[in-house]
Amino acid sequence: MESLDTDMDYMVRETRPQTPGSRMNALLILPILGFILILVFITAAVFQLNLSDLIDSLMGLITLFFLVMIAMLFWALAPRAHRP
Repeated sequence: MESLDTDMDYMVRETRPQTPGSRMNALLILPILGFILILVFITAAVFQLNLSDLIDSLMGLITLFFLVMIAMLFWALAPRAHRP
């Protein structure tokens, strides 16, 4: 008769280690939004659309993108806290 194996290994759930570039991947949303904005300008140029009413809003949007980019760079390049 075989002996019972009473030494059970329990699976411990740990957080998955993040790769160093995982926060930098979040920054990829900004070039995508910039590309969409460039497509809007190209469409306005090709189809002769009047964007003069939207220019103030678009410039505010570009300024907001710039500030968000700076904040996301500080977040992405910040050192991680090592929690046990």
